[in-house]
Amino acid sequence: MPSNYRTIYMDHAATTPVHPEVFYSMKPYLTSRYGNPSSAYHLGEYSAQAIAKAREQIAKVIHAHPSEIYFTGGGSESDNWALKGVVDYNRIRARQNRCHIMTTAIEHPAVLNSAVYLKEKGIEVDFLPVDREGRVNMKELMHKTKPQTVLLSVMYANNEIGTIEPIDALGDYAKLHNIIFHTDAVQAFGQVPIDVKKSQIDLLSASGHKLGGPKGVGFLYVRKNCPLEPFVHGGGQEQGKRSGTENVAGIVGLGKAAELASQNMEERRKRISAHRDMLAKLLLQQIRGSHINGAKGEERLPGNLNITLPGVNATELVAKLDEQGVLCSTASACSAHKSHASHVLTSIGLTEEEALSTIRLTLGEENTMKQIYYVAQLIPQMVKEMEEDAAR
Repeated sequence: MPSNYRTIYMDHAATTPVHPEVFYSMKPYLTSRYGNPSSAYHLGEYSAQAIAKAREQIAKVIHAHPSEIYFTGGGSESDNWALKGVVDYNRIRARQNRCHIMTTAIEHPAVLNSAVYLKEKGIEVDFLPVDREGRVNMKELMHKTKPQTVLLSVMYANNEIGTIEPIDALGDYAKLHNIIFHTDAVQAFGQVPIDVKKSQIDLLSASGHKLGGPKGVGFLYVRKNCPLEPFVHGGGQEQGKRSGTENVAGIVGLGKAAELASQNMEERRKRISAHRDMLAKLLLQQIRGSHINGAKGEERLPGNLNITLPGVNATELVAKLDEQGVLCSTASACSAHKSHASHVLTSIGLTEEEALSTIRLTLGEENTMKQIYYVAQLIPQMVKEMEEDAAR
């Protein structure tokens, strides 16, 4: 590690630093205002009021009602609850013997593995293909829909390639066919405008640590009267649907992070997108055969840059960048320690070799144009050195 080591963090899709205002908002609920929100005395009431405020802050961002926000331990829990809760309701409450659900081949493992679990339990599951840019195949969706289809789960924006799915069209389709529509919005929440009413979204998952909030807390938006079984049974917290003493400090932090993310969102999007586009332009100019994966422009998350560098060992490159203080990844954080090719990249048509030569740089608010130019100089230099070493 060089003596002048300074971190240039470009892995915001994995996690983000806690915003200072978020930290300060949480601190009292870790120290002086430590009461259990279910308690009747004033310390408990402080916590209960703080949770209610966070519910309002989050609901405002996605145009929901506060009573439709249910706090969870994070995005993965929210995804699990959405898929399993809908299926359980239909099997137990509606006494529907046959259930069918649809999702895509490029979902986060929390959705994919929940779907696999349900399939092992006898549920019919279809994993819809996507096009070269990662968009769900609408024709295949229509072809696979069945009378017993109870759920469609499509992520709002992909965590690896940044493609934003046609959420409005998917919501309209699901509504027309009386199918519950769930979207994993972990990457999109706080980054792009979301309107659950306009988009006909029934269930939406999000997590705190992707937008300057703390880890270990998230929420599931549940449209009023949406058929969903409780996920955790116990003392009746979260309207009896997700019991357990609330993570008050985490919930407060998530609420504050949501509020901050909604402020100047469009201005922030434009600035981060400009940095991403400049980095992409410089890398494409200097590295022969390189190409960007995913959608372009407004149909892509502002900070996401997923680039294939032909013939380069991406894992080795990421390690070398780390030594120089530049932090990025080869795929999603959930797959960082696995040696096989990304399921997202192979699903959009990349070969295994191309997928293993791909890195993901995800920019945030604190990244500067100076850092962009530095990284755009460093990566081609490292790629050249790696090619020379391989040729020896």
